[in-house]
Amino acid sequence: MKSGKIRMSIDISMTLVSIFLMGGAYLFPADIVHEILGISLFVLWGIHIILNRKWYAAVFCGSYNCYRAMQSIINCGILICSIFLMISGIVLSNYVFLFLKIKSGLGFARIAHLLSSHWYFMFMSFHIGLHVNTIIRHLSKRSFSKTVSVAAKIILALSCLYGIYAFIKRGVWRYLILQQEFFFLDFESGYFLFFIDYAAIIVLFATIIYKISKISNFFSPAHKKKGKKVEKKEK
Repeated sequence: MKSGKIRMSIDISMTLVSIFLMGGAYLFPADIVHEILGISLFVLWGIHIILNRKWYAAVFCGSYNCYRAMQSIINCGILICSIFLMISGIVLSNYVFLFLKIKSGLGFARIAHLLSSHWYFMFMSFHIGLHVNTIIRHLSKRSFSKTVSVAAKIILALSCLYGIYAFIKRGVWRYLILQQEFFFLDFESGYFLFFIDYAAIIVLFATIIYKISKISNFFSPAHKKKGKKVEKKEK
Protein backbone atom coordinates (compact mmCIF):
# COMPACT_ATOMS: atom_id res chain seq x y z
CA MET A 1 0.00 0.00 0.00
CA LYS A 2 1.39 3.42 -0.97
CA SER A 3 2.07 6.02 1.76
CA GLY A 4 -0.63 8.28 0.27
CA LYS A 5 -3.28 5.60 0.72
CA ILE A 6 -2.07 4.93 4.27
CA ARG A 7 -2.33 8.62 5.10
CA MET A 8 -5.82 8.85 3.61
CA SER A 9 -6.98 5.74 5.51
CA ILE A 10 -5.68 7.18 8.78
CA ASP A 11 -7.24 10.60 8.09
CA ILE A 12 -10.64 9.04 7.33
CA SER A 13 -10.43 6.88 10.46
CA MET A 14 -9.52 9.91 12.59
CA THR A 15 -12.44 11.89 11.20
CA LEU A 16 -14.96 9.10 11.86
CA VAL A 17 -13.65 8.47 15.40
CA SER A 18 -13.74 12.22 16.10
CA ILE A 19 -17.42 12.46 15.10
CA PHE A 20 -18.32 9.51 17.35
CA LEU A 21 -16.39 11.10 20.22
CA MET A 22 -18.28 14.38 19.79
CA GLY A 23 -21.35 12.52 21.04
CA GLY A 24 -19.65 12.09 24.39
CA ALA A 25 -20.46 8.97 26.35
CA TYR A 26 -24.12 9.26 25.33
CA LEU A 27 -23.65 7.33 22.09
CA PHE A 28 -22.59 4.17 23.91
CA PRO A 29 -24.06 2.06 26.74
CA ALA A 30 -20.77 2.18 28.68
CA ASP A 31 -18.34 5.07 29.27
CA ILE A 32 -15.40 2.75 28.64
CA VAL A 33 -16.19 2.72 24.90
CA HIS A 34 -15.75 6.50 24.80
CA GLU A 35 -12.44 6.20 26.66
CA ILE A 36 -11.14 3.49 24.33
CA LEU A 37 -12.12 5.52 21.27
CA GLY A 38 -10.33 8.52 22.77
CA ILE A 39 -7.15 6.50 23.23
CA SER A 40 -7.54 5.17 19.66
CA LEU A 41 -7.75 8.74 18.35
CA PHE A 42 -4.51 9.72 20.07
CA VAL A 43 -2.80 6.60 18.69
CA LEU A 44 -3.95 7.58 15.20
CA TRP A 45 -2.69 11.12 15.78
CA GLY A 46 0.67 9.69 16.83
CA ILE A 47 0.89 7.75 13.56
CA HIS A 48 -0.26 10.84 11.64
CA ILE A 49 2.51 12.95 13.22
CA ILE A 50 5.14 10.29 12.46
CA LEU A 51 4.06 10.15 8.81
CA ASN A 52 4.22 13.96 8.62
CA ARG A 53 7.37 14.37 10.73
CA LYS A 54 9.14 16.28 7.94
CA TRP A 55 6.55 19.07 8.17
CA TYR A 56 6.99 19.37 11.94
CA ALA A 57 10.80 19.35 11.58
CA ALA A 58 10.59 22.28 9.16
CA VAL A 59 8.25 24.47 11.26
CA PHE A 60 11.01 26.94 12.16
CA CYS A 61 12.71 26.77 8.76
CA GLY A 62 12.19 28.94 5.71
CA SER A 63 9.88 31.90 5.15
CA TYR A 64 6.17 32.08 5.82
CA ASN A 65 3.40 33.12 3.44
CA CYS A 66 -0.31 33.44 4.29
CA TYR A 67 -1.07 29.79 3.55
CA ARG A 68 1.82 28.41 5.59
CA ALA A 69 0.98 30.71 8.52
CA MET A 70 -2.64 29.57 8.43
CA GLN A 71 -1.57 25.92 8.23
CA SER A 72 0.77 26.34 11.22
CA ILE A 73 -1.89 28.08 13.33
CA ILE A 74 -4.42 25.33 12.60
CA ASN A 75 -1.96 22.52 13.31
CA CYS A 76 -0.80 24.19 16.54
CA GLY A 77 -4.46 24.64 17.52
CA ILE A 78 -5.04 20.91 17.05
CA LEU A 79 -1.93 20.10 19.08
CA ILE A 80 -2.96 22.37 21.99
CA CYS A 81 -6.51 21.01 22.01
CA SER A 82 -5.18 17.44 21.88
CA ILE A 83 -2.98 18.04 24.92
CA PHE A 84 -5.90 19.47 26.92
CA LEU A 85 -8.14 16.61 25.75
CA MET A 86 -5.59 14.00 26.79
CA ILE A 87 -4.94 15.50 30.25
CA SER A 88 -8.60 16.21 31.03
CA GLY A 89 -9.60 12.79 29.67
CA ILE A 90 -7.16 11.05 32.01
CA VAL A 91 -8.50 13.06 34.98
CA LEU A 92 -12.13 12.25 34.10
CA SER A 93 -11.46 8.57 33.32
CA ASN A 94 -13.67 6.10 35.18
CA TYR A 95 -12.11 2.96 33.71
CA VAL A 96 -8.84 2.97 31.74
CA PHE A 97 -6.94 5.45 33.95
CA LEU A 98 -8.83 4.84 37.16
CA PHE A 99 -5.70 3.27 38.69
CA LEU A 100 -4.12 6.75 38.83
CA LYS A 101 -6.72 7.67 41.48
CA ILE A 102 -6.94 11.34 40.48
CA LYS A 103 -9.69 12.94 42.59
CA SER A 104 -8.93 16.67 42.38
CA GLY A 105 -9.67 19.11 39.57
CA LEU A 106 -12.66 17.19 38.20
CA GLY A 107 -14.74 20.35 37.65
CA PHE A 108 -11.99 22.10 35.72
CA ALA A 109 -11.21 18.91 33.76
CA ARG A 110 -14.86 18.56 32.70
CA ILE A 111 -15.03 22.14 31.38
CA ALA A 112 -11.59 21.82 29.74
CA HIS A 113 -12.66 18.58 28.04
CA LEU A 114 -15.88 20.13 26.71
CA LEU A 115 -14.15 23.27 25.45
CA SER A 116 -11.08 21.58 23.95
CA SER A 117 -13.15 18.83 22.28
CA HIS A 118 -15.25 21.35 20.35
CA TRP A 119 -12.30 23.53 19.41
CA TYR A 120 -10.44 20.38 18.36
CA PHE A 121 -13.42 19.50 16.15
CA MET A 122 -13.28 22.96 14.55
CA PHE A 123 -9.51 22.88 13.97
CA MET A 124 -9.84 19.35 12.58
CA SER A 125 -12.43 20.66 10.07
CA PHE A 126 -10.05 23.48 9.11
CA HIS A 127 -7.22 20.96 8.75
CA ILE A 128 -9.33 18.88 6.34
CA GLY A 129 -10.07 22.03 4.35
CA LEU A 130 -6.35 22.62 3.81
CA HIS A 131 -6.08 19.19 2.18
CA VAL A 132 -9.03 19.54 -0.20
CA ASN A 133 -6.57 20.26 -3.02
CA THR A 134 -5.09 16.77 -2.53
CA ILE A 135 -8.56 15.24 -2.79
CA ILE A 136 -9.27 17.28 -5.93
CA ARG A 137 -5.99 16.12 -7.51
CA HIS A 138 -6.96 12.50 -6.88
CA LEU A 139 -10.40 13.04 -8.39
CA SER A 140 -9.02 14.97 -11.38
CA LYS A 141 -7.21 11.81 -12.50
CA ARG A 142 -10.60 10.32 -13.26
CA SER A 143 -12.89 11.56 -15.99
CA PHE A 144 -16.31 12.81 -14.88
CA SER A 145 -19.11 14.12 -17.02
CA LYS A 146 -20.31 17.73 -16.67
CA THR A 147 -23.54 16.44 -15.14
CA VAL A 148 -21.64 14.65 -12.36
CA SER A 149 -19.47 17.73 -11.73
CA VAL A 150 -22.49 20.04 -11.49
CA ALA A 151 -24.33 17.57 -9.25
CA ALA A 152 -21.27 17.37 -6.95
CA LYS A 153 -21.16 21.19 -6.65
CA ILE A 154 -24.89 21.31 -5.86
CA ILE A 155 -24.51 18.59 -3.20
CA LEU A 156 -21.56 20.48 -1.70
CA ALA A 157 -23.54 23.74 -1.59
CA LEU A 158 -26.53 22.02 0.03
CA SER A 159 -24.23 20.27 2.53
CA CYS A 160 -22.74 23.63 3.52
CA LEU A 161 -26.18 25.18 3.95
CA TYR A 162 -27.24 22.25 6.09
CA GLY A 163 -23.95 22.56 7.98
CA ILE A 164 -24.90 26.12 8.96
CA TYR A 165 -28.27 24.86 10.20
CA ALA A 166 -26.66 21.98 12.11
CA PHE A 167 -24.03 24.28 13.65
CA ILE A 168 -26.79 26.48 15.07
CA LYS A 169 -29.23 23.69 15.92
CA ARG A 170 -26.62 21.61 17.78
CA GLY A 171 -25.45 24.75 19.59
CA VAL A 172 -21.80 24.08 18.72
CA TRP A 173 -21.07 27.81 18.91
CA ARG A 174 -22.29 27.82 22.52
CA TYR A 175 -19.70 25.21 23.50
CA LEU A 176 -16.92 27.11 21.72
CA ILE A 177 -17.42 30.19 23.93
CA LEU A 178 -18.57 28.24 27.02
CA GLN A 179 -22.08 29.68 26.99
CA GLN A 180 -23.15 26.11 27.69
CA GLU A 181 -20.96 24.21 30.14
CA PHE A 182 -22.78 20.87 29.91
CA PHE A 183 -22.99 18.73 26.79
CA PHE A 184 -26.52 18.04 25.58
CA LEU A 185 -27.49 15.29 23.13
CA ASP A 186 -30.95 15.33 21.58
CA PHE A 187 -31.97 11.67 21.78
CA GLU A 188 -35.19 12.32 19.84
CA SER A 189 -33.19 13.25 16.73
CA GLY A 190 -31.45 9.87 16.75
CA TYR A 191 -27.80 8.87 16.42
CA PHE A 192 -27.78 8.75 12.62
CA LEU A 193 -28.92 12.38 12.34
CA PHE A 194 -26.29 13.35 14.90
CA PHE A 195 -23.60 11.83 12.66
CA ILE A 196 -25.02 13.58 9.57
CA ASP A 197 -25.16 16.94 11.38
CA TYR A 198 -21.55 16.86 12.53
CA ALA A 199 -20.35 15.57 9.15
CA ALA A 200 -22.13 18.53 7.50
CA ILE A 201 -20.43 20.93 9.95
CA ILE A 202 -17.05 19.47 8.93
CA VAL A 203 -17.92 19.97 5.24
CA LEU A 204 -18.98 23.57 5.95
CA PHE A 205 -15.81 24.70 7.72
CA ALA A 206 -13.51 22.63 5.52
CA THR A 207 -15.02 24.39 2.49
CA ILE A 208 -14.63 27.82 4.13
CA ILE A 209 -10.94 27.23 4.87
CA TYR A 210 -10.40 25.81 1.38
CA LYS A 211 -11.83 28.98 -0.17
CA ILE A 212 -9.77 31.19 2.15
CA SER A 213 -6.60 29.24 1.29
CA LYS A 214 -7.29 29.70 -2.43
CA ILE A 215 -7.69 33.46 -1.93
CA SER A 216 -4.47 33.65 0.13
CA ASN A 217 -2.59 31.72 -2.56
CA PHE A 218 -3.99 34.01 -5.24
CA PHE A 219 -2.49 37.08 -3.55
CA SER A 220 0.79 35.35 -2.67
CA PRO A 221 4.04 36.62 -4.29
CA ALA A 222 4.62 33.21 -5.91
CA HIS A 223 1.23 33.34 -7.64
CA LYS A 224 1.86 36.91 -8.86
CA LYS A 225 5.23 35.87 -10.32
CA LYS A 226 3.56 32.95 -12.05
CA GLY A 227 0.93 35.30 -13.47
CA LYS A 228 3.60 37.64 -14.83
CA LYS A 229 5.40 34.73 -16.52
CA VAL A 230 2.14 33.68 -18.18
CA GLU A 231 1.56 37.25 -19.40
CA LYS A 232 5.08 37.40 -20.91
CA LYS A 233 4.54 34.12 -22.74
CA GLU A 234 1.22 35.35 -24.16
CA LYS A 235 2.93 38.50 -25.41
